[in-house]
Amino acid sequence: MTKLEFCGEERKQQNMKKSRFSEEQIIHILREAEGGQTVQAVCARHNLSAATFYSWKKKYGGLEVSEARRLRSLEDENSRLKRLVADQAVQIQILKEVNSKKW
Repeated sequence: MTKLEFCGEERKQQNMKKSRFSEEQIIHILREAEGGQTVQAVCARHNLSAATFYSWKKKYGGLEVSEARRLRSLEDENSRLKRLVADQAVQIQILKEVNSKKW
């Protein structure tokens, strides 16, 4: 965990666990199941659960490797922008409270 300093306060930022599979590997695993092998056999070979397989299928089903990379970069950028907007909203709220007080 890393610490962020915001308006003199320290907040802990929680990092999400990184997947041990890359986009290329995920798409390859999905294609194995499409190739006629059973989902259980593919999951057993790659040591993953069926729930993980189906969530990957929902997210990456029908995508090419380049499209999956683009999806990941867009999701990262979207989360970064959401954090930026949230921080700015907090700063605006603090400034409004400070300006509303009568000195």
